[in-house]
Order: sequence, then C-alpha cells, then structure tokens
Amino acid sequence: MSAQNLYLLIALAPLATAVIAGFFGTGFLGSWLGRRGSHLLTILGVAVSFAGSLLVLQQVLDGQTFEGTVYTWSMIGSVKFEIGFLIDPLTALMMVVVTSVSLMVHIYTIGYMSDDPGYQRFFSYISLFTFSMLMLVMSNNMLQLFFGWEAVGLVSYLLIGFYYGRPSAVFANLKAFMVNRVGDFGFVLGIGLLYAYTGSLNYAEVFAQVDRLSGLLFPGTEWHLLTVACLALFVGAMGKSAQAPLHVWLPDSMEGPTPISALIHAATMVTAGIFMVARFSPVFEMSPTALSVILVIGAFGALFLGILGVVQNDIKRVVAYSTLSQLGYMTVALGASAYPVAIFHLMTHAFFKALLFLGAGSVILGMHHDQDMRHMGGLRKYMPITWITMLIGTLALVGTPFFSGFYSKEHIIEAAGAANVWGANFAYYATLCGVFVTSLYSFRLYFLVFHGKERFDTVHGPAHVHHDEGRTLAGHGHDAHAHGHDHGHGHGHDDHHGGGLPKESPWVVTLPLALLAVMSVVAGVWFIDPLLFDGYFGKAITVASHHPAMAELAHEWHGWVAFALHGFTSVPFLLLLAGFVVAWYCWLVNPSVPAALARSLAPVYRLLDNKYYFDWFNENVIARFARALGRGLWQGGDRGLIDGLIINGSARLVGAAAATARLLQSGYIYHYAFAMIIGIMVFLTFFVLMVH
Repeated sequence: MSAQNLYLLIALAPLATAVIAGFFGTGFLGSWLGRRGSHLLTILGVAVSFAGSLLVLQQVLDGQTFEGTVYTWSMIGSVKFEIGFLIDPLTALMMVVVTSVSLMVHIYTIGYMSDDPGYQRFFSYISLFTFSMLMLVMSNNMLQLFFGWEAVGLVSYLLIGFYYGRPSAVFANLKAFMVNRVGDFGFVLGIGLLYAYTGSLNYAEVFAQVDRLSGLLFPGTEWHLLTVACLALFVGAMGKSAQAPLHVWLPDSMEGPTPISALIHAATMVTAGIFMVARFSPVFEMSPTALSVILVIGAFGALFLGILGVVQNDIKRVVAYSTLSQLGYMTVALGASAYPVAIFHLMTHAFFKALLFLGAGSVILGMHHDQDMRHMGGLRKYMPITWITMLIGTLALVGTPFFSGFYSKEHIIEAAGAANVWGANFAYYATLCGVFVTSLYSFRLYFLVFHGKERFDTVHGPAHVHHDEGRTLAGHGHDAHAHGHDHGHGHGHDDHHGGGLPKESPWVVTLPLALLAVMSVVAGVWFIDPLLFDGYFGKAITVASHHPAMAELAHEWHGWVAFALHGFTSVPFLLLLAGFVVAWYCWLVNPSVPAALARSLAPVYRLLDNKYYFDWFNENVIARFARALGRGLWQGGDRGLIDGLIINGSARLVGAAAATARLLQSGYIYHYAFAMIIGIMVFLTFFVLMVH
C-alpha cells in the first residue's frame, strides 16, 4: 500500500463506518445492522485508524514524511482548494493520541450505553468525531483545517445534545455551538488575513513568507500585521480549547453521555486549539504581543477556572473544571514558546483525563446513574478496579513524581519561569498555585467518592443528606447541578435511584480503564526524552532563538529518574501535599470545616458558586443587548424604516400624488383651457426674462 493510500485509509475508515452505522443501524434506511453490528463495525474502523497511525508514527521515526495534495476540488483564479496531508512528527503523534483514546472510548461505550435506545446513533457520532479530528490534524492547508475545525464543532453539538428530549441538553449544545461560533469568527478572520497577504492557503507557502509579513503593518493602524493575525487565530483556539472568557460551554457539555465527555475533553475537540497554535508556531513566534496574551489567558484558566472545581458536586463537572485548568497549563506552555511541552502535556493529559472521565462514568454506572458525590462514599470496597484506576488517574493529574502528568506539568511551570515575554511572572505563580488547587479538588473527589461514610441507601436511593451545614464546599446542600444525572441508559431515571448496592462495572468498561491507567503511569517516562530533548519534532515546530524556555529546560534536564527524585523536594510537590492534607482533613476528618468556611467567606463562596458571573454576564448583558439590538433593528429598521418609510411610504406618496392630481381632473373644458393659458404665460415670461 502506498503512503498516500495509507493516509486515506486512516482518515476515511471512521467516516465510512460512521455513515454505514448511521444509515443502516438507526432505522434511517433500515435497522438491519443492529446493535452488535454497529459497535463491531465502528470499533473496526477506529482500530484500523489506530493501527495505521502506529505504522505512520514508525515511518516518521524512520524519517519518512509527506506533504502533498490528494485531491483538488475547486479552483478560483490561481487559488486551489485542496484536500491534502501533512504527515510530520507533530501530525503522527496527534494521530496516535486521537485514535488510541477514541478506540478506548468505543470499547467502553459497549458497556456504558448497553441499554440506551440511541446506541447505534451514538456509535455513528463518535466514529464521525474521530474522522473530523483526523482531518483536522492531518491537513496541510488552512481550508482543510477549517473543515475539520467546524466538523468537530458540529459533531460535538450532536453529542452534547444527544438526549435531545431534555431541555438542559438542548440548552447546553446550543450554548457550545454559539460560543464556538464566536471563536470561529476570529479564526476565519485570521485565516483570511494570512491568505490575503500570502496568496496561499497552504501551510508551507504561508510559513515561507513569515519574514516578509513580519515587517508589515495592519492597514490604517500601527499594529503589526502578524500580531493581528495571531490574535485572530487565537480567538478560535479560545473557543475550541475553552479559554476564558469563551470557556463557558465546556462545563455544560457534561449533558452528553459520559463516553463523549472523555472524547471531547481528552483527545479531540478541546485539544484542537492547542494543536493549531503549535502548528502555526512559525507565525506566533514573530509576535511577542500575541504570546503574552496567550500566556496570561492560559495562566488565568490554569488557576482561577480550576478553583471552581472545588465547589462542584456533580462528579463529571469536577473533572470538567479540571480540564479547563489543564488546558490553561497547555496554553501557558504555548505562550512561553515551549510548544513541545504543550503537546507533551496534551498527550499525557489525554490519557489520564480520559481515564478520569471514564472512571467517573463507571462510578455513575455503579451508583445507578446518580452523579452527585454527596450520595456516594465508601465505594472502594464495592468497585475496586474503578477505585485503583481512578487513584492512578488522580495521581497523574496532580503531578505526582514518576507519573505521566508530573513530567509534563512540571516542565510547563519551569517554562513559564524561564519565559521572557510580558506576563511570564504572573503565569509562573499562577501555575504554581494551580498545583495546590488541582490537588485539593482532585482529592476532594477521590475522598468523597471512594472513602469515608457510605451515603447511599440501597432501598430508597441516596441516603438523606443534612442541609444545615452550609452548601457545596462541604459536600452538603444543593446547588443548580446537585442532582445532575447522566441518563446513559435512557430509562428516565429520577433524582433518587435504588437498585441495590453499587457494583463493579463490566469488563468492557474496566478494560479501557486499566489500559489508560497503564499509559497514565508510563507515558511520561517513555516519551519525555524524545519529545522534549531529542529533537523528535524537528522542523514541525519552530522556536525562535530569542525565546529561551526550551533551551533552559534542556540545560536543567538530567534524566527522568533524577528529575522525579528532585521533584520530591520541589515547591510544587509541597503544594501537592498541602492540597492532599487539606482535602483529607476537610472531607474525611472534619467535614464541618468546609461548611464553616462557606459561611464565613460567603461573598467568595457566592462568587465561586456563580462561576465568576461569566454566565450571568453573557445572559444578562451580551444576550440582552443582542436581543435589544435585534428588537430595535426590527422595530425601527425593518418595520419603521424599510416597511414603514421606504416600501409603504413610497406607496403612500404615490397615493397622495394621485389624490392631488385627481383634483385637477375636473372634466370641464374651460378649466383645461385656463390651465393652458396660464402655462403659456409662464413660459413666455421665463423666455423674455432669459433674453433680457
């Protein structure tokens, strides 16, 4: 098989299986495929892509890359619109991450969605999602990148609103779609600006002209052209990769079934923005201003969006806010010009975050679809495999030495400290403090779910929870999402679920957990040397010589064992331990402490409970202004000006003129003769005056 055919097979196998399962498994054109046929077919498609991606990675390691056009589908003047592939080290790594996590999610879904009436439809969607992401990361031009970019947005809309009978799901998928349209508007402006000044949509041709573009100003301003283009592109990344203030869609996307939470938040959609900035590193390296903006926004997300995870009670929402925080860390690495570190953390995060989401789904299954952590406790003895795998995921997330997250996260903090662009100090301290916050909300989840007192009632559903001790900080009381449930099996569960004691999930659920747990332990050790210090990325990523972060990291590197051993004496490890001890004391030893803090720090708690009022601002300021503007344009512009003045006004004018003219049409000859005499006199007077 030629290389080009292999790339086509990798990209198109999930598309073909998605189409077949969608048309012939859901009843759209018949249901002859059935449940078993649908999941076997789609898993086969993703497995083929995964195996092909591993082969491509091996070829890239052997020095075989590819950049070329597969198909030209349109041509306007000299501009070609092409389908093409760029297969280099960055692409190969992303392909393996996307297809491996997607394969785990596909297998897991067999058990998790086993009773769901939308079973075949779900498999079709997630297979289509995999195709969309592969087209995005494999593209060699900005138009195909935008196609994949929009395709993952479309499929995420379908998946977040999978339970379309629930108003909350419909609201959530519309919210995700609208917020991403804001980001995508900036993204397409950035693409258009680069195209306008380079005359090409191809990456290689655009990047070859970066030096020339660096000396140009944006017309009519003193702004550097590349800074404007970079900021516009980054607005797109803010939408896809959920950076403030365009992050508000991601927590609400928990309305979709748990498997898609893992796929969206670990390996596909939210990593698209990180990948895009790394791919455009030759452009971003020319704009210190853009790098500073990226650094500061990422640092804000890493710390302040992570804090919101401490006050959440829905197990999936805690992991969702963790995703926001970790995306902030990746964005900080991008702003520090440590692009390889950002991609490294993207990869390790894909494994341990998929593990945490799928582990949360296993807990939800065991709890008969109750997602409220206040109704859990003591699950360790009922769900031992889920317990140990989630513990491994938690240790990787918080950055425990020797676990995968430690190697990537620690280097992001060091890169922020070594960066020389404006905002680097803020980013360094924000990412440092973020270690404590991550440890706090991660171990809070771990202790509330797996340890302590059992808070469920096997007959009447979750045990009664006392509401007189404050609200969500203590793990008690109700908030807006206190009874969020993932109706994965489509039986319309109510708020309280009986059904006996919690039990371990079936093997199709626990096998992906075990495999992801292994990667969450070893991925950092395996991949840190080649990705960060042995030049794996080569020319796929550009780092300017005047940005010192990567060189500083290389200078300090003495091997993975020494780095981990030194990690036990570092400030981040002390902060990690502090978060662990505080979580242990507050939610196991003395649960009344968080309630007392919630009461004594009521304004702060209210701020966190309302998520810094981002949603309030969007709904009461931006949305209200947009509605008022629309109403004003409708009433004043459409009805008043266009209909009232131009269309109806012109009709009234003609009617008035006709009515006036009608008065002159008396029907008497002497009236007309008199008018003719008066007219002749007027003309004669005019000509006499003109002559003299």
